[in-house]
Order: sequence, then C-alpha cells, then structure tokens
Amino acid sequence: MTNLLLFPILIPILTASVLLFFPKRIAAQRAVTVVGLVASIIAALFLLRTVMTDGVQAVTLGSWPAPFGISMVSDPLSVSLVLTSLLITLGVVVYSFRSIGEGREKYFYYPAILFMLTGINGSFTTGDIFNLFVFFEVLLLASYLLIVLGGEKRQLRESIKYILVNVVSSAFFVTTVAMLYSVVGSLNMADIAEKVTEIGQSGILTVIAVMLILVFGLKGAIFPLYFWLPGSYAAPPVPVLALFGALLTKVGVYAIIRTVTLLFPHDPGFTHELLMILAILTVIAGCIGALAYYDLKQIVIYNIIIAVGVILFGVAQMNMAGLEGAVFYLIHDMLIKAGLFMLIGVIIAITGTSNLREMGGLMKTYPGLAWTWLVAAFGLAGIPPLSGFFGKLLIVQGAFEADNLWGGIIILASSLIVLLSVIRIFIHAFWGEPMPVKGTSAGIYRGLLIPAVLVTALTVFYGVGTEWLRPLMWDAAEILHQPSIYIDAVLKE
Repeated sequence: MTNLLLFPILIPILTASVLLFFPKRIAAQRAVTVVGLVASIIAALFLLRTVMTDGVQAVTLGSWPAPFGISMVSDPLSVSLVLTSLLITLGVVVYSFRSIGEGREKYFYYPAILFMLTGINGSFTTGDIFNLFVFFEVLLLASYLLIVLGGEKRQLRESIKYILVNVVSSAFFVTTVAMLYSVVGSLNMADIAEKVTEIGQSGILTVIAVMLILVFGLKGAIFPLYFWLPGSYAAPPVPVLALFGALLTKVGVYAIIRTVTLLFPHDPGFTHELLMILAILTVIAGCIGALAYYDLKQIVIYNIIIAVGVILFGVAQMNMAGLEGAVFYLIHDMLIKAGLFMLIGVIIAITGTSNLREMGGLMKTYPGLAWTWLVAAFGLAGIPPLSGFFGKLLIVQGAFEADNLWGGIIILASSLIVLLSVIRIFIHAFWGEPMPVKGTSAGIYRGLLIPAVLVTALTVFYGVGTEWLRPLMWDAAEILHQPSIYIDAVLKE
C-alpha cells in the first residue's frame, strides 16, 4: 500500500509522455489531461486517508534499505500539498480551454503542465535532498517552456531573467548539497537529521543551513531575493501565471520548512532568528509593492510575496501554534492565489487591459464576477470565517507565545494592507461609472468564470471547514515540531 504515494507522481509523468505523441489534436490533449489529473486526485485522496489512519508512509526504491536507497515519504503536510496542487492544476487546465489559445495548446502546453506537476509533487514527496534538487530541475525545465510559450517579446525578455536566476540558484543548491554530504555522509533527509542530532549542529552545519535557506529563498521569493518575481510572473498568459503564483514559490517555501524543522532545528538562536527577520522584511516589501501598482497582475503578485513572509514567520516561531498556522496558511494561499489570478484573467478578457485606471462599473454588467472577486478578496485578507483567517490567527498566537510581539503586530497590520490592495481593485474595476470595454462572448465568459468560481468556492469551504480539517493540520504541524516521528517512519520502515 505504501507504493500508493508514488501514484500522484507517476500518473502525471505517464500522462504527459502519452500527450507528446499527438500534440496537434487539441480535443484529445484536453481529454487525456483531465483524465490523468482526475486519476491523480483519486490516488492522492486514497493516500491522504492512508496517511491519516496509518501514519507517515515511506517507500525506499530499488530494494535498498534506508538510508542507502532513494526514499519517498508522505506525511500529512506533503500529501496535503500534493492534493492541493492537483486540484489547482485541474482548475487551471479547465480554465485554459477558453483562455490559452489553440496556438499554444498545439505546442506541448498540457505536457509541460503535467511535467511541471510531476516535479512539484516529487519535491513535496521526496525524502532525499539530492532528489529534491532533481525534482526542482524537472519542474523548472517545464516552467521554462511555459514562460516562453507563445513567444511574445515581453515573455522572451522576462524569461531570460527567470532562467538565469534559476540556473544560478540550482548551481548554488547542488554545491550546498555537496558540502552537506561531505560533512554528514548522507543524502537521506531523515538520516541527515539523525546524524546532525548525534554530532550536534556545528558552525559549518549552521552555515550550510543558511545557504539552503538562501537557495530555497531565491526560489520562494523571500527578501531581498524576490527581485526577479514581479516581472517574470507577469509576462506569461494568465493560466500560466495562476500555476506559477499558486504552486512554484510554494515549493521553495516547503523546502525551507523541511530544512529548518527537520534537518537543522538545533540552532534556532541563529537560523530561525534569521528566518524570522527575513520573513518580516519580505512582508513589508510585499506590502509596499501591493500598494504601489495600478496593474491587476502586479498587485496580486506582490501579495504572493506577502504570503511567503507570513508563512515563514509562522515557521520561525517553532511552536505548535506557529507551525500549524503556517501549514494552514500555506494551503490557503495556494488556493486563493489560483482563484484570484483566474478572476483577473476574466477581468482582462472583458476589459482588454490589466490597468485599473482604464476600468470601472463592471458590477452593473458582470455582477457574478464582482461578488466572486469580493469573496476572494475577503478570503485573502483573512476576514472570518474565510480561509485566510484561521491560519493567520494561529501564526499571530505563535508569535505572542514566543514573545515576538512586534512581529505579530506587523503580521496583523499586513492584513489591512492586503485588504486595502484587493479592495482597491474592487472599487476601481467594479464600482463607479462603466468604462468602454472590449467585451467577450457569453461562452468564453462562462468558460472562464465557472472554474474561477469553483476554485474560489474551494477556498470558502477550506475556511468554513476549518474544524473538520484541523486534525490533518495538527498532525502536519506535530511532525514538523517533533521530527523524530518522521525520522522513525523513514529509517525503521
């Protein structure tokens, strides 16, 4: 039964491989992609049930015992992220039918999405730090295709920056892994954690921990390493932006969470203090950006940066409240960003622009879109009982318990900035006098709005169903807080 944890990785890669054989047959590409994603979601749901009833699942490939073989591990955090990624990808794929254009669909658009999803789910599931690097490269290679697909001038210009940053980051990553291996003699994350506990976290290991935080921070867009993100994410079409904004930065965030809780939890006076300072600076930088722009995409892109800071601030508290809040908020942010970017795509399709100054009065002609945006905006800002509320409440509770009063106050204040930034969109785009719009056909409008509404409804369910979901989040936080549970499951499987 433990092999079940490989299915959410194997099904997307096999589906993508099949799609490569008939790239020009768009109807078949769409149908096979949806079938592959639905099968992956079913496998992930079975895996979630197995993890909740039987505990952490681990499988070591090649009939080698851990730590010599390649371990794949599924705990409550990783399986939750895998399931969330699959649900978001299904929503974006259905959304793409009406938005991406047949020109892009014929050039391996759906295989690229599925290969990227393979890398994302592999990153969440691997128990081996070198294979984390390998899965990072898989998702990055697919993302390189997605960011340039269509070949518009802005895409090509921004893709150079995106690729360059990630190539440098990957070189830095593999160098850091080599240093880590030279010190502890292992690549299995559970084994590294056990050895670091035995020998103590020496100065060199703390340096390696900081290097890993910086590597993953470059991919996850923490301060001051987020410089590449606003331009690069705004360049591709909206469905690609939705995938990137919801999933890619979260892989970097997940890697930081694993690094500081599993591998290097023994010198919190330095590593976790540094992480907390970087997280607060990330929140502040994101707030400034979110208020500075009148471009729909840029406002929500800077809200990605704010969320990354909030999540990592929760992790840096290293108490149960902070960690549980970080897990809650991580999944909330993946869902809400996908929904918001999809709604932005609907607005752009109607108005023909992403500039707020050229919009107005959409409430009168598109009330369904207006009210869906308002719900998503309140969810992003954390208005109870929507999805952003409970995670942020726990993070602030964790800050107060850890005597980080000012940090908690900054996190609370950021909620007001987030609310202001997204309500500003509502006021400019939906309120006031109607402006002349390009308009779109009823069929395209429905085809874009329905998946966007469904993803937004998922965030509402996530918020309202907090009590039902809390045992899963608690278990995820407990394993982060007590890494011995994870270590025992891998090394004694």
